[in-house]
Amino acid sequence: MKEALTRLLKVKSLVTLALTAAFCIQTFRGDMGADRFLSVFTTVIAFYFGTQTGRNGRDG
Repeated sequence: MKEALTRLLKVKSLVTLALTAAFCIQTFRGDMGADRFLSVFTTVIAFYFGTQTGRNGRDG
């Protein structure tokens, strides 16, 4: 549990969470359309999980 929390607090994770929050807020405020939000959010999440998977594959 402590290790998972430590990983969550790394810079890349914080940037991903901050971007997600910012784009959610912009979408709910009406500053950004849902289709644009979906494309940006999908790109950010795919990059985040892609790099996590790549790193785990090299370690194991």
